[in-house]
Amino acid sequence: MTEEKKIKKPRGVAQLIEGKCIACGARCQSSCSKSNAIEMNDQGEPIIDNSKCIGCSKCVKICPAEALEMYFTPEELKILEEIAAQKAASGAVEEEVEEEDEASARLKEYKGVWVFVEQTEGEAAEVSWELLGAGAELAKKLGVELCAVVIGYEVEQLCREAFAYGATKAYLMDAPIFKYYRTEPYYKANCYLIDKYKPEIVLFGATGLGRDLAGAIATIVSTGLTADCTGLDVDEKGSLMQTRPAFGGNIMATIMTEQTRPQMSTVRPHVMPLPPKDISRTGEIISEWMGAREEDFSTKVLEIIRDQRGDAVDVAAAEILVSGGRGMCGTENFNILQELADELGGVVSCSRAVVEAGWLPVERQVGQTGKTVRPKIYIACGISGAIQHLVGMQESDVIIAINRDSKAPIFEVATYGIVGDLFQIVPAITERIRHLRNGGAGDSAAMETIMTSKE
Repeated sequence: MTEEKKIKKPRGVAQLIEGKCIACGARCQSSCSKSNAIEMNDQGEPIIDNSKCIGCSKCVKICPAEALEMYFTPEELKILEEIAAQKAASGAVEEEVEEEDEASARLKEYKGVWVFVEQTEGEAAEVSWELLGAGAELAKKLGVELCAVVIGYEVEQLCREAFAYGATKAYLMDAPIFKYYRTEPYYKANCYLIDKYKPEIVLFGATGLGRDLAGAIATIVSTGLTADCTGLDVDEKGSLMQTRPAFGGNIMATIMTEQTRPQMSTVRPHVMPLPPKDISRTGEIISEWMGAREEDFSTKVLEIIRDQRGDAVDVAAAEILVSGGRGMCGTENFNILQELADELGGVVSCSRAVVEAGWLPVERQVGQTGKTVRPKIYIACGISGAIQHLVGMQESDVIIAINRDSKAPIFEVATYGIVGDLFQIVPAITERIRHLRNGGAGDSAAMETIMTSKE
């Protein structure tokens, strides 16, 4: 008895049902990101290129007006009838298994870990190199290549810098249209590369640019995106485990993108350690071009206006931070923190409560809704240590906490803790440092104040 040959099910192509389209806003076009088979006419109706349609039926399922249907040729209809007859005769239900196998095969087409190298006028954001360090660990566990994506104008040197931080390959798009960041040309360039080379993981910095770009790309390629990750790993199946705070920072959630590729994440600056730089490393540069012209894009950069504020600071880049919380009791009291920061060569930062009270600008906020920092020394003054604040500073090398409440959560992550009145302790520390810098032995009265303030 011979086994009956299995007939492959035809997928057909999508077609528009005349008079039913309601011009809902190109939902069908956005669902067709894999094959780009749908364009919209001036009336907002889809024009389907049958030569590109892969018969996935996503557009049919997403259409709210049921204005699309799958079309099969007479030969394909005959095959469908034969498949139905076979299933009826055998009683087997193989269609779902076949679809699962096809989905699994599509996922296996995606290989490699990519890091988008964010740059402004040729200067790379440090978070990109941090992500190459994290990406190297993922690539090693998966047994795949670590690649950098460099897009800009006259930025080939960033490919070589990416090799120094661990990348073995760099995809380069270098053209005048990429000189200044604009969402449209940058996301189209990334989507072109993703569609052609099929990476399984793509990482972005959780900066203003990175968040904007990653969200646009994930929408077009119809995949998941996890924002503001604090941890990345892979499970035994090779799926990316993306950890981030959830429910206001009260729990840590691990999110996975199991059904689509690539798996995409954004990671805040200074969350991942900066890997060592080795300028002797080399790699392969692959230059690409998507055939775009300036007139293809709807926006143009007319002028770059620089920030002229003299008080602008970058707390994320500071090696020493003196940070104040609700316990500072008012704007005027931050003078004592500024004095200490000046002696240490540091910067004053704050918690969310301080910003909400209007005592300091949001640019100085550290925490889940502010900046993530990794300074060498973090001095927390009058900060209780809510989880939202801790996730933004707990990776600091040395944490010194000063608080009246001995049970404050900040002491759980502190390297050194002082329980007492910060208005006595901070000036005493400042005076001690000032004396040491001047070559003196220090102020014994100041140190006595600190010691008697401790419990």
